[in-house]
Amino acid sequence: MPAQLSALALAALLVLPVAVTAADSDLVVSDAYVRLMPPGTPNSLAFMNISNRGGSDRRLLQAASPVARTVELHTHIDDHGVMRMRQVAAIDIPAGGRAELRSGGYHVMLIGLRQPLQEGERVPLTLRFDDGSTQKLEVPVRRPQPALEAGPPAAHGKH
Repeated sequence: MPAQLSALALAALLVLPVAVTAADSDLVVSDAYVRLMPPGTPNSLAFMNISNRGGSDRRLLQAASPVARTVELHTHIDDHGVMRMRQVAAIDIPAGGRAELRSGGYHVMLIGLRQPLQEGERVPLTLRFDDGSTQKLEVPVRRPQPALEAGPPAAHGKH
């Protein structure tokens, strides 16, 4: 029986939904994915929604993943009519609200991919918040979906 239980527990872990919440956290991550990039592209981006069910404003301070040499929080800015990506120190998540990480806005930048990402692959991604808590995600790699990535076209600049 214990062997069956272990196999069942392992199977359950393999089909975890993209929304992951720490048991004591007011933050809920949903709709997370890493953008599939053309072959030879050294960088990628991760998008998601982070809802704050709590009564206090929160901040995403850092992201990490073993698939990239560097992982940074970024946003887009309008620099005299040219959209450019810029690193940010944190992403605010208002109490009772949410932060949308999407194309043309805030996102997680995966710089210096260690190997090409494949569609359907799951990428480990750890988010660290202002209270010291972390959330570990397994984020699917998928093709860009224009309806989900609404926002102004962006020049990726130098990374």
